Amino acid sequence: METRELRYFVAVAEELHFGRAARRLGMAQPPLSRAIRALERRLGAELLARTSRAVTLTDAGEVLLREARAALDAVGAAERRTRRAALAAAGQPDVVLAAKAGASATLLADLLDTYAAEPGAATVELLLCGIGEQEAVLRDGRADVALLHLPFDSAAGFDTEELRTEGQVAVLPAGHPLAARDDVRTSEVTALPGLPVPRLSGHDGGPDSPGPRVRDHTQLFQLIALGRACWIAPESCRDQLREGLATVPVVDAPRVTTVIAWPPHSRSRAVAGLVRAATRA
Repeated sequence: METRELRYFVAVAEELHFGRAARRLGMAQPPLSRAIRALERRLGAELLARTSRAVTLTDAGEVLLREARAALDAVGAAERRTRRAALAAAGQPDVVLAAKAGASATLLADLLDTYAAEPGAATVELLLCGIGEQEAVLRDGRADVALLHLPFDSAAGFDTEELRTEGQVAVLPAGHPLAARDDVRTSEVTALPGLPVPRLSGHDGGPDSPGPRVRDHTQLFQLIALGRACWIAPESCRDQLREGLATVPVVDAPRVTTVIAWPPHSRSRAVAGLVRAATRA
């Protein structure tokens, strides 16, 4: 299969409408329909169930959609990494480091300072991500290396070095009765009336929570300070808490391990140097 065919199929499978898919692809509908029919004939499988009123995915179509998205992501990642490798070979080495905005601030600063002191250190482009986004930008090639937080992020398929492990704390509005406790349990935090756990735009939180949706720690901590939410976070978040917030240890929350992660096939000297610096920081 060609990447062009995969893009055609993904557009139709996501839109479930040939007209909308054709407009999204910037092409006419008839050649798109012919291309999908040709793909089905070559695979010997019906990918889309068509009626006069609707288009739906078959079981085979569901499989191809999942695999096609992964394949297109891999092609895009290969293109981005190849271009950066070419720049490095031309004497313009740099490395893109992805990190969660507002998280691991002290660790990140120590890492960057340690790496900058190395002879021949490359330029580090820091990509600050919303909650749960740094794993995705590493997988799709927008970043060369990332700080991930286990168990919230997945390091499957990456090489990693463990940097630190820490407990978690409840982040509450200052003056809340629970803030006077020596410790709390997760069930006590998540059941607080009037202080729902927010829904995250990323994947490392509570998507089923009734709380407001947030993208990053700035939004999150502002909501908590206003008495509209609560949160459970790694204890290192204390380093950047604003006025109006309090923390208390959560004794039964899972410990969080921060790792530096990179693709296993990477041969970048800049990535290797950044990893060495991270383990020393």
